[in-house]
Amino acid sequence: MLPKSLTISFEFFPPKTDEGKIKLYETAMQLADSQPDFFSVTFGAGGTTREGTLEAVKMLQDKTDITVAPHLSCVGTSQDQLIETLHEYKKMGVKRIVALRGDIPTGMTYDGGELKYASDLVRLIRKITGDYFHIEVAAYPEIHPQAKSVHDDVMNLRRKQDAGANSAITQYFYSSDAYFYYLDDCARNGVNIPIIPGVMIVNQYDKLLRFSEMCGADVPLWMRKRFEACGNDQDSIQSFGLEVVHRLCQRLIDGGAPGLHFYTLNRAEESLSLLKLLGLGTYSRQLRPVAVSTT
Repeated sequence: MLPKSLTISFEFFPPKTDEGKIKLYETAMQLADSQPDFFSVTFGAGGTTREGTLEAVKMLQDKTDITVAPHLSCVGTSQDQLIETLHEYKKMGVKRIVALRGDIPTGMTYDGGELKYASDLVRLIRKITGDYFHIEVAAYPEIHPQAKSVHDDVMNLRRKQDAGANSAITQYFYSSDAYFYYLDDCARNGVNIPIIPGVMIVNQYDKLLRFSEMCGADVPLWMRKRFEACGNDQDSIQSFGLEVVHRLCQRLIDGGAPGLHFYTLNRAEESLSLLKLLGLGTYSRQLRPVAVSTT
């Protein structure tokens, strides 16, 4: 059983194909056995996966008894659309939301829109729904690529906290020092909400590099050299990647991190292996055995 003091959560993306829907269902069934605190489901740039996100949330709610937290972003989405989505989530019984500014879709000219920042979205959620939702926001131990400075980035998190955020989930990183220095900076600037480390297990090195370039996450040189030394040996890449993240997570837990949030890429195997290495384990829980629809 997971320690009561440590939260565990898993992030999925909404699938676009019938095969992807079945894969997400199977992955969710496996990860539900770990009794996570919640599943989260991403929301595409500019709301491009809105319907897919809603469908995935409904499936996860119906097929498991795990709390589901949909992502919601304000870039490219009108205030009226956001309010409509909030009401729809309330009707569905969703109690947790991950509130983000969101990435700017390729080719979109972004003028700020009605809501420019994640703090504006958090404020809107509180205005419309009060304290109904537990609101997660994003945090960046290695500093957001568009932030002017470390202080500016930390104060952006402070603004989200002051607007009503309950907790934060970080971008993934591979340096525990980056996380703990970030916590120190946050504490000095009045940020006191829990900041949960985001964890990305390395499955494919080339894919990790692409993700990292897009989001500004650092892959340290020593890691790059060791991955490159593995060549095309996928087993060695996965083994080394799991070892690196295992050691990172152990340092985070030992240092008092309040939880771990796994970016699963809709896969269960790596997260389950890591939980086992960390001694967190799994245990069986009662699920509703309902066939997944792909229509």
